[in-house]
Amino acid sequence: MKTPLIAAVLFSVIAPAAAFASQDCPNVPRDQWMSDAAITEKAKALGYDVRSIKVDDGCLEAYAMDKNGKRVEVYFHPATGDVLKVSADD
Repeated sequence: MKTPLIAAVLFSVIAPAAAFASQDCPNVPRDQWMSDAAITEKAKALGYDVRSIKVDDGCLEAYAMDKNGKRVEVYFHPATGDVLKVSADD
């Protein structure tokens, strides 16, 4: 009885991490990218205070402060503005 429960718990922890890890920065033509201003507005709507934006391996990487005042790096899809990854800025 414990084995199915353990398997379910492990799957619920591993599956989201695997799905997140599979999201790479896409190969999108530069003329289809959102502007820095549009990305900044999108980030602001999500609660980030953007300090700067740069290109990193096909993503738009924003250095920002999150809602709790912590420094983060937020990786955006360059054409849609979807958040692909958020990591602590060390």
